[in-house]
Amino acid sequence: MASAAINTYERVGTALADPIRQRILLLLLTGPSYPGDLLAEIDTTQPNLSNHLACLRGCGLVRAKREGRKVRYELASDELAHALQYLGNIELSIDCHHPDLERRT
Repeated sequence: MASAAINTYERVGTALADPIRQRILLLLLTGPSYPGDLLAEIDTTQPNLSNHLACLRGCGLVRAKREGRKVRYELASDELAHALQYLGNIELSIDCHHPDLERRT
């Protein structure tokens, strides 16, 4: 059980480690979307978006469903959606002067 949890943490950590992937996940929380719609909301290039979507698929966080010539992306599960919503609502006590956080201000 512990190794399965660590694997999940690693996959979610990889997904959340990049601001573009964070934004994709937040957008997919509102429902399934197509790459063109995601691209309209995220400041990146189409190839970069495709790479991030591939990473999220590889991590098991999103699913791609072919609809004719289009591909629709959605979160992999309702449990993931709930976890991401819960995580986003956690209030963190942050020491802004901590050396690891100074570069983010």
